[in-house]
Amino acid sequence: MINKVVIKNKISSFKKSINVSGDKSLSIRWVLFASLANGTSQAKNLLLSEDVMAAINGIKKLGIKTSLNKKTCKIYGKGIDGYQYQKKIILNAKNSGTFGRLIIGLLVNASRPIKIIGDSSLSKRDFKRITDPLKKFGTKFKLYKSKNLPLTIYGTKYLKPIKYFETRGSAQCKSAVIFAGFRAKGTTYIKAKKSRNHTELLCKYLKLPIQVKKTKNYDLIKINNVRKINTINYTIPSDISSAAFFIVLTALSENSKLIIKNVNVNPSRVGIITILKRMNIKIEFKNTKIYKGEKVADIFVESAKNIKAINCPTNLNSGAIDEFLVIFLIAAKAKGISYFSDLSELDQKESPRLKLGSKILRLMGVQNIVTKNSIKIFGNPNLNINKKIIIKNFLKDHRIFMTSVIAALTFGGQWNIHDKDSIKTSFPDFLKIIKNLQK
Repeated sequence: MINKVVIKNKISSFKKSINVSGDKSLSIRWVLFASLANGTSQAKNLLLSEDVMAAINGIKKLGIKTSLNKKTCKIYGKGIDGYQYQKKIILNAKNSGTFGRLIIGLLVNASRPIKIIGDSSLSKRDFKRITDPLKKFGTKFKLYKSKNLPLTIYGTKYLKPIKYFETRGSAQCKSAVIFAGFRAKGTTYIKAKKSRNHTELLCKYLKLPIQVKKTKNYDLIKINNVRKINTINYTIPSDISSAAFFIVLTALSENSKLIIKNVNVNPSRVGIITILKRMNIKIEFKNTKIYKGEKVADIFVESAKNIKAINCPTNLNSGAIDEFLVIFLIAAKAKGISYFSDLSELDQKESPRLKLGSKILRLMGVQNIVTKNSIKIFGNPNLNINKKIIIKNFLKDHRIFMTSVIAALTFGGQWNIHDKDSIKTSFPDFLKIIKNLQK
């Protein structure tokens, strides 16, 4: 099968209502919490992507029984100490940084060495940022080239609580330490730069011994030893990172309106909404509710007129870190020069997204200046592409692929976009939803 798509025409105007896939961050966290629960947990609308399947297969290797069909996933938890460690066990995180990093926090007391591996992309990413704080609990690690996968965990029963200052705004680092704090005797203290808080919200919903105090720039977190986790039945809300592609598609299309239903609009995840509103994109939340600690809403968006450039405040970065590639497309059509800075975390994703995002803009004819952690984009409200563009050898990054599809459908040109299979990691239904919008 040809692993690419060819797009030769812009998308026609549309007025539709859609559902996008379940939230990946919540899907993986549900799998991990359910694996530790006392009894059977059930989830509906679980994202059936390669990243989530890596998590499910991982807990199965740890002795946790699961059952899965298209509608429902059940996990039969054995309690906080229910993992069973075989000799020479290997867990394959594949492309999932969330599973690969978070599971390490739950294995700090492993009774036997456990090896974590990943695909070629994940194996290039920094795991030292996780192992450094976890070493303070008393766990030992062996890493490839001192910071990469594969790594081996040498757990200890004698875990001591720690004090940890998380300065990057990484929810994965923070969550790994929270999970390790479950295992330690005593109180673990975390001072964390603002980032996604799904782990804390699930802890609170499950009434685990966690306290969170919010300050302007940091969250102060206390986590105590956990002896029991209740089962959790969960209908996973839709993923705002997946919705983002359709928000931008609608904003850049002519005479179009779209409602995306039941989306997780957790305040730590809606940086893209705040940024696009400042750029004069009309977006509204409707039917807002709180579901098991998470804020959920329908998102309404329509075609944009007179897009404004932005000097993006850096305090919005952590809430939009997965969406900057499509935000750059909005900036490409803005009137004026947009500036985004302090974006070094983009290079901790599946590819060096800042550099590759700049490259895609240049292929589109959009002038930009990129540094190690910033980009300046010279917008063109009349941008219309009339040439052939090939997107290939971009490290099979799913967000690179999907961003390129949105650019092709809104700016025109003849696009050959390779690595279609990359969407299986996070959003397998992406092209199917695109097709339905064109009906």
